[in-house]
Amino acid sequence: MENQDKPSQETLEKWSKDPNNWKWGIFYYNKEDKRLMPPKRIPWTGWTVNFANGNSVFLFVFIMLFVILFIVFMIEIKR
Repeated sequence: MENQDKPSQETLEKWSKDPNNWKWGIFYYNKEDKRLMPPKRIPWTGWTVNFANGNSVFLFVFIMLFVILFIVFMIEIKR
């Protein structure tokens, strides 16, 4: 039953290659895709955020806040 909800590898690749799922050519937006970090258009370049998935956006914001706080913390230590 659980396997029926999971899209096939062929479907996942089709979603990644569909230009309609890429806003301005750089932002991945697909409500059907439940992955947090789908591969970029060119898969060997890494992963991207699915901006149609609220959990994915939350993860992105969390990582960005962590990086910013780390940088601020390192700058304060050097003073």
